[in-house]
Amino acid sequence: MPLLFGVVPFGLITGVAMVASGISPLAAIAMSLAVFAGASMLAATQLLAGGAPLALVLLAVLFVNLRFMMYSASMRQHLAGLPLRWRLLAAGLVADNPYAVSIARFTEHPEMRGKLWYFLGVGLPVWLAWQLAVLAGAVLGAGLPASWQLEFAAPLAFIAMSVPLLRDRGMIAAALAAGVTVVLAHSLPLRLGLLLAALAGIAAGLALERRTA
Repeated sequence: MPLLFGVVPFGLITGVAMVASGISPLAAIAMSLAVFAGASMLAATQLLAGGAPLALVLLAVLFVNLRFMMYSASMRQHLAGLPLRWRLLAAGLVADNPYAVSIARFTEHPEMRGKLWYFLGVGLPVWLAWQLAVLAGAVLGAGLPASWQLEFAAPLAFIAMSVPLLRDRGMIAAALAAGVTVVLAHSLPLRLGLLLAALAGIAAGLALERRTA
């Protein structure tokens, strides 16, 4: 339940930002159902609003969502023995909060029974709360005047997500490198500055970690 106090406001902001950026409420809701990943939805919103080509939008979303590959790899040792239909259902519910709660529980109790039901017990409420929050945000955003210029909600949400992650020098270096790069490359066509910023941030973070090690 405490997780939902963070999920609902983020979903509301995402729904409002998508509609404010020109995406129809129906399309916003459809994307939420298909993607279930707030950060990549906001990234796609920013690129679509800027007229970026579809290939770049998909590439950016892939970069943002690469962490789910790592989540799935660590969950595999706990759910690999299930039938395919259950693994597909679990995969569709993988998100930051359900993963963090479940993997902590599974690590503390590796022999526990009913791991799938535990994961579903965390994932389904988060999924439902997210969908309802995005729906409410999309409806709310559609009723607000365009003169309010609520497009800023998307970058503000990214800042709110990123700042708490800056816990060590590697993360700070990655953020600074990405920030400087995206400003310097702002004039590049096709929003290529986003891709360059991601690569610069990854390179800077890895370089500093290797140097520290």
